[in-house]
Amino acid sequence: MFQHKYQESSALKLVDRNDPSLILEGEMHKEELCKVELNQLIIDKSKKLQDDVQKLGLKIKHHEENLKFLKAVTNDLDESILDIQVSLGKYHSSSEAKIETENLNHFQTEEDTIEQILRQEKSAAGILCQLKMRHGTQASYLPLTKDVLGIVATLGKVDNDNLSRLLSEYLGLETMMAIVCMTYEGVKTLEMCDKEGRINKSAGLHGLGPSIGRPMDGRFLVICLEGLRPYAGDFVADDPQRKLALLKPRLPNGDVPPGFIGFAVNMITVDSMNLSCLTASGHGLRETLFYSLFSRLQVYRTRADMLLATPCISDGAISLDGGMIRSTGIFSLGERHKGEISNKLYNIKPTCKLH
Repeated sequence: MFQHKYQESSALKLVDRNDPSLILEGEMHKEELCKVELNQLIIDKSKKLQDDVQKLGLKIKHHEENLKFLKAVTNDLDESILDIQVSLGKYHSSSEAKIETENLNHFQTEEDTIEQILRQEKSAAGILCQLKMRHGTQASYLPLTKDVLGIVATLGKVDNDNLSRLLSEYLGLETMMAIVCMTYEGVKTLEMCDKEGRINKSAGLHGLGPSIGRPMDGRFLVICLEGLRPYAGDFVADDPQRKLALLKPRLPNGDVPPGFIGFAVNMITVDSMNLSCLTASGHGLRETLFYSLFSRLQVYRTRADMLLATPCISDGAISLDGGMIRSTGIFSLGERHKGEISNKLYNIKPTCKLH
């Protein structure tokens, strides 16, 4: 009996193994296993590809950062080279090289500048220069002139004759001949009026002129330092000239425009005595007088460089070959002026008491 049951069980097992449904189920199971393995393989491959892409992205980012760093270093080096060239006075264009060589032996001295001012008859600046020539340093103690620093054309110098002429032309003769005072009191001393507002011809410069053989006529400019709005930014660190830390112009791509040399206000040299002459609020000539006159006037090597940089010119520009932009959208065309007081700007001793 037991043997018969065992035979039946074995037969059943034999039938089960050959059952089509069981075979189909086995094949489906194998397919599922294959699918799982294939999916896992795809996932593994995808993960590996993602890892590879991520590593490649990191490498690209690293190279981009290196390129960005190198570009910044290159820009800094270019700017440093320009700064050094400017400080050495080697910023004339090749087209001006011959002119510079010819002018090298006759740079204008302070005496030459004063002589040119004296040629301007009936001028207030001429009266003050005449007074200085006659009385020397004693002129600085006269009530009329004790608050006067000097004439614009004598309060700074530029170490490049061509650039000096351009800056002088940019300012114009009237501004170059302007008298610079420290305070409003000094301005009021130069010209007095009666109750009806008529000029008192016997007082101030109007009275002084005829007494020294230089009658005065017409208007004249006077610049009062305490009335100017001074530059409010930082200064170049450790610079004895206290140059202004102005941000260089940038094109839309972030580069400094080709041919940019610097800002006119920082290209003027102020002698040590005038550097120590400050307003009551502690401001010097560069951040008051010269910043008021030039603001952020940019200097370029050529007209072509200047015109390419027009998108980032806000307060005018000049080029060493004679180009001039007075302000945004206002161009000064034609030939350059000659024969005016447009030579080198030179310093004289301050004729004021330090505040």
